[in-house]
Amino acid sequence: MAHLPQLRFPATYMRGGTSKGVFFRLDDLPEAARMPGAARDALLMRVIGSPDPYGKHTDGMGGATSSTSKCVIIAPASVPDHDVDYLYGQVSIDSAFVDWSGNCGNLSTAVGPFAIANGFIDPARLPRDGVFAVRIWQANIGKTIVCHVPVANGEVQETGDFELDGVTFPAAEIVLEFIDPSDEGEGGGALFPTGNVVDTLEVPGVGPLQATMITAGIPTVFVNAADIGYTGTELQPAVNGDPDALARLEAIRVAGALKMGLIGDAQEAATRQHTPKVAFVAPPADYVASSGRRVAAADIDLNVRAMSMGKLHHAMMGTAAVAIATAAAVPGTLVNSAAGGGERSAVRFGHPSGTLRVGAEAARVDGNWEVTRAVMSRSARVLMEGMVRVPTPSATSD
Repeated sequence: MAHLPQLRFPATYMRGGTSKGVFFRLDDLPEAARMPGAARDALLMRVIGSPDPYGKHTDGMGGATSSTSKCVIIAPASVPDHDVDYLYGQVSIDSAFVDWSGNCGNLSTAVGPFAIANGFIDPARLPRDGVFAVRIWQANIGKTIVCHVPVANGEVQETGDFELDGVTFPAAEIVLEFIDPSDEGEGGGALFPTGNVVDTLEVPGVGPLQATMITAGIPTVFVNAADIGYTGTELQPAVNGDPDALARLEAIRVAGALKMGLIGDAQEAATRQHTPKVAFVAPPADYVASSGRRVAAADIDLNVRAMSMGKLHHAMMGTAAVAIATAAAVPGTLVNSAAGGGERSAVRFGHPSGTLRVGAEAARVDGNWEVTRAVMSRSARVLMEGMVRVPTPSATSD
């Protein structure tokens, strides 16, 4: 048997928000992977270590969770008035596919620092000390993200005292602006694809269920925690250790995807695991976060728990936080009602790791709700940079 050397090419391992991923410059990828298609998907799966029937990613860079099975490709901007193109791939853990259907809001935080550190921004444009706004074209969904990156001595500032629940250590604060975050390409081109702020979903095995379905940030299906037997204060073990509950939540996701027009039939949902998300909401209540810290009802506007790739997320996806902020700003949605109703431009919500404050600007235009932007603070830093290695395709198939 011939033994071929491994492929070797530059990569950066980064944390962004409460996620981690492997970042690549497009031109650094092997030539066959510079274009979308099977070769690219196979390469990224092998980088991460998927598919892994053991669910551990022992032979790859992934962390065997939805928050750590991610790849990012950065390229020069293809759209005027932007600095870079950002393409995000959610790598399945135990199945052989990469989901390109949405964005990762957490890793969006790391795109700005990566762009500066990797020469996509002319150094002459950077302040010696201050904040630089990197304009990012999110190529998966065709949207603009502005990443406000702190700069010290002409370089990205990574250390600081900003604390983000779900991340153990403090770092420098990065403010993200999601511009016009409604996903106009999905479900008929509306913030609320059905035209309603609340719909009734007929869910097999669950029954009729009230739901708010929204496309801001990422297509998301919100339901009331009480309607599915939860309080909204649950941590991961209470949900992820219950196969029947996971099956019901997946059934809700499939029903929502069909109602939103994201899929044509239920079977298609198996190849679209990244979107839509399912989240359940409840009025504020005391609970103990996964870190052991007590969260008081008086300190939050509502509780939210969200599913990602079939499991309860350990904190909150950044894109889902955009959906939460937007839905909270629209009177009558389940999210707005859980937060106490009325008009609001920001909310602080409780999630399994703690709390997060996020804001959105929403308004009625010609009778329809529109959102102009959503804003949140996150942090990011480089964990490792150098060369990643994967077996060559022919060696893998031997």
